[in-house]
Amino acid sequence: MFKLSLLAIGCAMMNHAVLAAVSEPEPAFAGTSAAWTSGEPIVQQARNLVEAGKFAQAQKLLGTSRLPAAVEMGEIISRSRCEYALDEAGLLEKVRKGIADVTPGDLRRWRDEGGLQWRMIDGRVRYFRSEPANLYRFCPEAKRRKKEDAKAEGGFVTEKHLAEVIAAAESSAKSDVLPIRHRVRYSVTVPGDHAAMKLGALVRCWLPFPQEHTRQPDVRLVRSWPEKCVVAKVEAGHRSVYLEQRVEEVGKPMLFKVEFDYTSAAYYPVLKDGEAKALSPSYDGRYLSERPPHIAFSAQLKETVANVVGGQTNPLVKARRIFEFVHSEIAYCAEEEYCLIPSFSEKALRTRRGDCGLQSMLFITMCRAAGIPARWQSGWETRPGLVNMHDWAEFFVEPWGWLPADPSYGLRESGDPKVRYFYFGHQDSYRMIVNLDYGAPLWPAKKSLRSEPADFQRGELEIDGRNLYFNEWQWEMDVEYGAK
Repeated sequence: MFKLSLLAIGCAMMNHAVLAAVSEPEPAFAGTSAAWTSGEPIVQQARNLVEAGKFAQAQKLLGTSRLPAAVEMGEIISRSRCEYALDEAGLLEKVRKGIADVTPGDLRRWRDEGGLQWRMIDGRVRYFRSEPANLYRFCPEAKRRKKEDAKAEGGFVTEKHLAEVIAAAESSAKSDVLPIRHRVRYSVTVPGDHAAMKLGALVRCWLPFPQEHTRQPDVRLVRSWPEKCVVAKVEAGHRSVYLEQRVEEVGKPMLFKVEFDYTSAAYYPVLKDGEAKALSPSYDGRYLSERPPHIAFSAQLKETVANVVGGQTNPLVKARRIFEFVHSEIAYCAEEEYCLIPSFSEKALRTRRGDCGLQSMLFITMCRAAGIPARWQSGWETRPGLVNMHDWAEFFVEPWGWLPADPSYGLRESGDPKVRYFYFGHQDSYRMIVNLDYGAPLWPAKKSLRSEPADFQRGELEIDGRNLYFNEWQWEMDVEYGAK
């Protein structure tokens, strides 16, 4: 059995002996906190109180209960307060950067019209910390009044890259084209003045690391800090580099860092409706079933799928119709941290809004309900000038097999149908695939509730078994292209 004493073997700075963790396969996890799935009466009552905005009452009810789901419910309440920490004065200050003459009355009107994301917490209105991002997406008046941002010159043009991918694939008769070598330096810092940074405390850290994948070959760990590390096995649902340190000097910030190379190739198979085939009788049935709570075939979802797909039987056409539905009907928005969302697909369908993860999960769920295997994939988008966390999906259609789909990139604004539908079945050259599943276990296991129970992109930290939420540490990522 793998033991953490293997850390003593370590990873040499320039000549790593990467440690491959060996363990039995884990079952698929729910990808959410037990706070949202528990049937314990005290947890259910607390959920109802939180939904009603009565956070203090919920905390009092939970009291000192040591039920795991009750403890996690308490953590969810704390994280919700963090996500909705903006009061009216704070939001006014942020909005005035774009609309100098905004008034409290404007905010209240926009809130009532659905232009602002907010919730009531213990009798007080609290706004989502990422506002006014959604205000400028969903409020026509605010968009009209906002001063224009200066536009950057000479930036990366996505449609130009997509056209180059298509041309390269068609001229070479290859699906994997335009490979881009990436060198990534990723680090997180725990502030030295954190209350848990006590002498001798053990700080554990999991940082993102690229999967070995047909579209992402030649993965190489260059160095890490500390030098001793554990790289998750190749088939892990979440690929990570594990590091740990003990606090040796109180008040001193703690740094964890990893540097690695990989190649990301664009993928452009030629897809023709007439060549699509029904699932083979020998297909093993994986990626077709429900996986509550994020993949659930509710009555509303099944009715939506029936309306979108109609009487169509061609699997490629069915998947395309679902992709078009998500693009046209589910507006992109800045989203809460995923730990606060009981069901991704349900929320996206109910609110008609969602970020890349919610849009992708709805696509996956609808595909499965329509008899098309579909699964999660995520990591980072690494386009020059826009390096960010990102989620997308894959769906399975014979004879091509697994095909990428990126619902949040959606249909492009282009007169060329190949460019317009690029992100249905194809992928660009600027990705870092970290996750082949959602809700998978980290390696080695984390003791506390993850900051992100479904996804894994920024990393995860804990001190002496206590989780460090995202607002308790900082991350930094640098990408160099064409690195040797």
